[in-house]
Amino acid sequence: MSGGASAAPAAAGRAIPIVALDVPESGRALSLVQTLGDRCRFYKIGLELFSSEGPPVVRSVLEEGSDVFLDLKFHDIPNTVRGATRSAAGLGVRLLTVHAGGGRAMLEAAVDGAGDGCGVLAVTVLTSMDAAAQAAAWGRDSLRVHDEVLRLSDVARAAGAHGVVCSGEEASAVRARHGDALRVLVPGIRLPGGDAHDQARVVTPGAAAAAGASYLVLGRAVTAARDPRAAMALVREQLAG
Repeated sequence: MSGGASAAPAAAGRAIPIVALDVPESGRALSLVQTLGDRCRFYKIGLELFSSEGPPVVRSVLEEGSDVFLDLKFHDIPNTVRGATRSAAGLGVRLLTVHAGGGRAMLEAAVDGAGDGCGVLAVTVLTSMDAAAQAAAWGRDSLRVHDEVLRLSDVARAAGAHGVVCSGEEASAVRARHGDALRVLVPGIRLPGGDAHDQARVVTPGAAAAAGASYLVLGRAVTAARDPRAAMALVREQLAG
């Protein structure tokens, strides 16, 4: 069993919504957590907020009775990543991310560092990138995002990762290939008719859940809504339906 395999609560067929606290300071983040209250008990803390506020903001969200997904996308030599994931897991976070492109040895080190209480998710292809952008980044003439996501998901599974991060467009293919051996987290979620913002590959909550997502990350679809609680209620309705 992978080091993080027992860490996170998502079961097959039941998608858990996670709201992204993509704000620059803890006061705004905690205000949103308190506004949503019992409508959301899982939050993402990413680079912007963590770089500004550090570990104390993680502890503050945990003290509100919510779980934390620490989305820092570690990518370094294996020993450094092992230490980083050990420190992150020590904060009490339930999920964290590393870049799948770091390779199997790095992913194995991440899983080892995180231990049994924290699930390591390997980021495949960022949802802001389409095939042309990904090909350019890797210096290739052409590239199919679908194939790249599956290739990296194979690496993640071999390394014992808890799951992968991919768009809703690839979630069903990852599920078909790996079943429950890998949980799937889908970012870039929008509500029906909503703005895709800076994401290139987006889906609705219902579509992501139907594709086999275990976790959904919701950003501005909830946080920028005039009524975040109502937006969160709509998300839960979609997931229930």
